[in-house]
Amino acid sequence: MLTPYQIAERAEKAACAGKLNRTLINRFFRKQDESHLWPICNKFNATNRAIRRLQRAQRDGLCVDDGLEYALALDSEISSIVNGQI
Repeated sequence: MLTPYQIAERAEKAACAGKLNRTLINRFFRKQDESHLWPICNKFNATNRAIRRLQRAQRDGLCVDDGLEYALALDSEISSIVNGQI
């Protein structure tokens, strides 16, 4: 399982090839996601919910740079969802 630091590093390398950094970070998080094995309250996937919450917060004015800051914010949001719902 990759850490947020490793995910951000891989996304930055791929972004040099012209791909979007946030999209790649989301893709890496979804790829290693195992929350479908343990859905919270049998209703939702924690990673997808965290991505939507972070996107909503950014539309509302949260300033998060691409790369490591975004990966850490996403990881933190996933943790808060999992720890808050169990």
